[in-house]
Amino acid sequence: MPEAWHPLLGRPALAELLGHPLAGAALKEMCLLLPPQVAVHSLRAFLLADACARSHGTAYDRVGLLAAAAFHDAGLVGRTPLGRGGFPCRSAQLLDHFLARHRVGTARRTTLTRAVREHMRPFPARDAGPEARLLHFGVWLDVTGRGERHVPRERRRLAGLAPTPWFAVSFSARVMACGLRRVLPGPPVARR
Repeated sequence: MPEAWHPLLGRPALAELLGHPLAGAALKEMCLLLPPQVAVHSLRAFLLADACARSHGTAYDRVGLLAAAAFHDAGLVGRTPLGRGGFPCRSAQLLDHFLARHRVGTARRTTLTRAVREHMRPFPARDAGPEARLLHFGVWLDVTGRGERHVPRERRRLAGLAPTPWFAVSFSARVMACGLRRVLPGPPVARR
């Protein structure tokens, strides 16, 4: 794993998962897919989400959320056309392929890909499960600081361990380069 990740990987919430095969595979995939600053953001987003879950006593799929965090911005990189739903949908597709390769069941895949697909919404959907709400919380807190009162000082602590100067500005520019109308997630698909 890259040296910049080591301070974050040593945090208990991540250290406890390092021996899990799916977690290890997700981290390796993230290392291959994402630029270093975006990968560090993904780790911080997971840790912030976990801190929120622990402070509120929320039960959730920890390994699954780590995989979702690892892939949530994967659609921002590469040259594949984004299509409807922009980069969040592309990220969800990449996560779904990864999870299918690792024989993750359909219900769990659906939950985790929904979390990734909807992470750019201004607020989580009312019927979003804990993984979607937590991913949304961690991502938005890391980039914008929104929700800091739920886990006071944790964002600053993690940024001190793994700094990414000017990340919010460069990340916003990367998102805008994708085109705003393609970034906003499309409407949910009706079940048949």
